[in-house]
Amino acid sequence: MKHLSGLDATFLYLETPETPMHVGSMHLYDLPEGFDGDFYEEVKKHVSRRMHLAPVFHRKLALMPFELANPVWVEDDDVDLDYHIRRIMLPKPGTIEQLEAYVGRLHSSLLDRSRPLWEFYVIEGLQSGQVGFYSKVHHAAIDGQAGVAFASAVLDISPVPREVKQPVRRRGIQYQLGVAELIQAALTNVVAQYAKLIWYLPKTAKTLGSALIPEKDSSGRRRFSWPKNLSLGPRTLFNVSITNQRTFGSVSIPLDEAKQIAKAVNVTINDVVLGLCSGAMRRYLEESGYDGVPKKPMVAAVPVSLREAGNTEQNTQATMMLCSLASNIKDPIERLKAIKSSTSAAKESINNFKAVIPTDFPSFGAPWLMSGLASLYGRSKIADNLPPIANVAISNVPGPPVPLYLAGARMRTYYPVSIIMHGMALNITVESYQGSLDFGLTACRRAIPDVKDLANYIADAHQELKTKVTAYVAEMAAKEAARALPPATAEDEAKDIIRPRRGRRPQTKAVNIEITTPRTVPIEVENVKVETKPKRGRRPKAIPAEVIATEAEPATVTSIRTRRQRKTS
Repeated sequence: MKHLSGLDATFLYLETPETPMHVGSMHLYDLPEGFDGDFYEEVKKHVSRRMHLAPVFHRKLALMPFELANPVWVEDDDVDLDYHIRRIMLPKPGTIEQLEAYVGRLHSSLLDRSRPLWEFYVIEGLQSGQVGFYSKVHHAAIDGQAGVAFASAVLDISPVPREVKQPVRRRGIQYQLGVAELIQAALTNVVAQYAKLIWYLPKTAKTLGSALIPEKDSSGRRRFSWPKNLSLGPRTLFNVSITNQRTFGSVSIPLDEAKQIAKAVNVTINDVVLGLCSGAMRRYLEESGYDGVPKKPMVAAVPVSLREAGNTEQNTQATMMLCSLASNIKDPIERLKAIKSSTSAAKESINNFKAVIPTDFPSFGAPWLMSGLASLYGRSKIADNLPPIANVAISNVPGPPVPLYLAGARMRTYYPVSIIMHGMALNITVESYQGSLDFGLTACRRAIPDVKDLANYIADAHQELKTKVTAYVAEMAAKEAARALPPATAEDEAKDIIRPRRGRRPQTKAVNIEITTPRTVPIEVENVKVETKPKRGRRPKAIPAEVIATEAEPATVTSIRTRRQRKTS
């Protein structure tokens, strides 16, 4: 018997038919070459041999009397694999769009709380010959990083499944706990939670004081201001009350290209992900006929892991930070720089509080109170009128860089399927897998019925950003080459003395200076001109030189060409 933490239990209390609180993933698998067996049956056998490696597979909830405290996890020694692992056959032609639509419908239904909180679906009938696979697990049992550890219990890094030692089967596990035992466990846990809270109070108060009370300036005054990252988002079509129906879309971009963009603009991969999502959402709003792109930048709620390195406990250890998507900036590179500024400020704030953010807290009486408030919030449609705290939830989870296998079949994609809530009808979660960033977009069907278009816009935003960054890198390289060129040398090399006609003064003529740099781009160099002896009675004209860079290294002047400048009327 193990108690749920306050944070894990919150996902149970906030769950309603319109807001299921499970997370999942959609995969495509390549069957082994020459395979002619039943993959569904192979998966069942495979999982049955691995269930003891992850507690999620064999534990279920036991509720407290009158729901006065958090539930506890108890062992279930009678797991029905025929219920938890199911087979689905897609109708012809079996496209990816059909698979995504079916995953959206599967993600709409609640998990049965009387059983272990997980389900697997083997989806056959794809026209590509691959096999689809959809899994869902309740967020009360697992978070994003723990999900990777959960998957490693089932998946292998080679086509041949690794040998797993089978545990000794335990007997005599009580199916239902007694009322007295549950009440005793609830009281013990509540006392422990209050003791932990009291122990944290001094440290929390000190951290809050140092973060919220500014230091004195030169005049000895403390100047209080509203934190920059605590700004509400604008109202958009993404921020409405939701139904229980879901749509799902997916798209992938190369991880190496995202890394190159991040390096070129001096941002992180997370910033690039936020930038791509911002660009796609801008375009979606522009083409939706709603109100266009709001003048105020949209805000993303970004999960931040509180998990220590090496911690593989299968529970939720995360908090949330708010970041500007700079959606009011049209230029994708400038937008990316603004996002970096916002995320850096948010991370600094989170780091100040990270050590004192609780994942477990007293919950006496919380179940019925929080469940009632969650139901009231959804039915009253308050989310349609309140300004949104955030417009979208965006998460980036690092995944394995090597190929993974399930029962001998190779995994090709790793698309996350996540949670949406009232007032935030869109969730974009990204998983890196084997050199790819796999985007999974989960949305309310009524609010965003064409979520696949939004997924495609992410791919378009990536191409646009890649093109812009290529030009940006070339421009920066050319400027660096120009700054590295000594002005005196440039003047000396650029002088082209030409004898003037008799009686005329020398003229300053335009020249082309070829400088070798990584890219071919036009740049300007100051104080570079070609002087000739003027014709009699005329003064020289100052004409700036045009510098042309050609592909080569290092940056050196290779040739000079002169040309007469035509007079303009």
